Amino acid sequence: MSIIELIDSPADLKKIPIAKLPVLAREIRQTIVDVVSKTGGHLAPSLGVVELSIALHFVFDTPKDKIIWDVGHQSYAHKLLTGRRRQFKSLRQHGGISGFTCMRESQFDAFSTGHSSTSISAGLGIACGKQLKGEKAKVIAVIGDGSLTAGLAYEGLNQAGDSLKDKDLIVILNDNDMSISRNVGALSSFLSRTFSKKRLLEMRKEFGYFLKSLPKIGDDVYQFAKRSEESFKAFVTPGMLFEAFNFEYFGPINGHRLNHLINILKNIKYLDEPVLLHVTTTKGKGYTPAEKNPTYYHGCSSFNVDTGDCTAPDIEIPSYTEIFGRTLVDLARKDPKIVAITAAMPEGTGLTEFSQKFPDRFFDVGIAEQHGVTFAAGLATEGFRPVVAVYSTFLQRAYDQILHDICIESLPVIFALDRGGIVGEDGATHQGLFDLSYLRSFPNMVVMAPKDENELVRMMITAVNHKGPIAFRYPRGQATGITQDDPPLPLDIGKAQVLTQGKDVLIFGIGRTVLEALQAEQALKQDGIQATVVNARFVKPIDTQTMCSLIQETPRVITVEENVLSGGFGSAILECLNDEGVKPIKIQRLGIPDRFVEHGSQTVLRSKYGLDAPAIAAAARQLLQQ
Repeated sequence: MSIIELIDSPADLKKIPIAKLPVLAREIRQTIVDVVSKTGGHLAPSLGVVELSIALHFVFDTPKDKIIWDVGHQSYAHKLLTGRRRQFKSLRQHGGISGFTCMRESQFDAFSTGHSSTSISAGLGIACGKQLKGEKAKVIAVIGDGSLTAGLAYEGLNQAGDSLKDKDLIVILNDNDMSISRNVGALSSFLSRTFSKKRLLEMRKEFGYFLKSLPKIGDDVYQFAKRSEESFKAFVTPGMLFEAFNFEYFGPINGHRLNHLINILKNIKYLDEPVLLHVTTTKGKGYTPAEKNPTYYHGCSSFNVDTGDCTAPDIEIPSYTEIFGRTLVDLARKDPKIVAITAAMPEGTGLTEFSQKFPDRFFDVGIAEQHGVTFAAGLATEGFRPVVAVYSTFLQRAYDQILHDICIESLPVIFALDRGGIVGEDGATHQGLFDLSYLRSFPNMVVMAPKDENELVRMMITAVNHKGPIAFRYPRGQATGITQDDPPLPLDIGKAQVLTQGKDVLIFGIGRTVLEALQAEQALKQDGIQATVVNARFVKPIDTQTMCSLIQETPRVITVEENVLSGGFGSAILECLNDEGVKPIKIQRLGIPDRFVEHGSQTVLRSKYGLDAPAIAAAARQLLQQ
């Protein structure tokens, strides 16, 4: 029997001799690679923290002690060690376990983490809560994969260092070349080992008390000694930064040496002051393709384990993301005022080519969406046309900046929202289901969604010609493969498109739901039901004239959107009808109900939530029976 089969909880892990833990690490890596090769997922981040996961659960008493993984996509080894080994094959599948930490899934998941940089703030809150309840437990925040580039992490550090005496918070910086740069060497390793010894730490404190007690010169001598120590440590490590936040800094240490990790964690476990342990790891450790290309294997589809090659069929039709990236390059060639901004996602948002063609006009701000949006506002005041390319789910982090820094002054900033709508296997934290609702609430904002790639290009041209804030959202995945207009022309803002005309039912679609509505129209036609299908194109402003005239002729209406129903596209139509005094009609809104959408394939989720062609056709038949 393999070692991993003996472990159903951290209590089982503690029974394994330390000498056998490297074997367990290899088995965990093999399990992760085997499963992710079939399900897809965040392979490289989790491979990089296998030893760290083992060491943490070996040393600390979880779930009494709390471990927060930031971002939660580096938690696969943690899941295998905490009772989810048998369910691991269901990773990211509908009805299976999440690809991120999830409090509802396990008592060992101390905090649900899908977006980055939340661990220190959450950890401090947990530590303070335990102190208020008189409970004694350690809280460990593991932050990495670029999460320390976000301001939220420093806000947490700032409060923690100021108020954390006697609160048991340990911050572990998982440095895999995507956050603070690696700075390792024999001297750094020696300092980490020396400074982490509990008795030596106590001796250093006692010596400090002794120096300060010296008559007249004590404080000056102590401050000189302290400055000398900090300067020496800062010379070989980035420790000065964290010690400025009043954290006791240790590191950097090799995050793949289990014996060393366990010894360090055992020593810092007993400290009663804020501690930051800097651990260097290799992203993709143990699987050669992932080590060579950690960017691709950060979040990957299924692949062949032996070769590392993607097993998905080769598709000639490009994705919406690729079309966006190519079109932006073409537009930037013609307009030197166009600049592109991303928040640590140049590949994910299709901006790699732009960054190569126009390096001076490309800005990666790190995981800092709030800063990125206000940065764009500053560029706009100087006459540039900033294009903020961001996943829909991550733009939520910059809500206040869009409102205050962009919309109040109606600055011409363009928001390109990738992965709008149902995203799929990444689950509740990543579904792009709220943007239509909150963006349409902002004065001065224009909101669009294309039904296909041809319309995406036309919307991009419309956006660069617009004089105020404007946003367009497009879905994850492959485009339709249609022939594109040559040349593509801008759209009339606020003008819808009538695609089919029928006397029985009226279907308003927005974005990719228009294609599902057209398929539903064909199915209804076989039943003798004639449907008018309208491509709304704009959520704001709504085409009031077209909509009202059509409803007067066909008062049975269905609206379809991949967005929450609350405040979304359907709500916009209802508000407009009320404002225009249109007589009562029969209307059915199709969209996401008042709940978070779980993980699962896009096809499964669209069917479950009634957003595919069969569901639209069924809704139309039901409406006609009323």
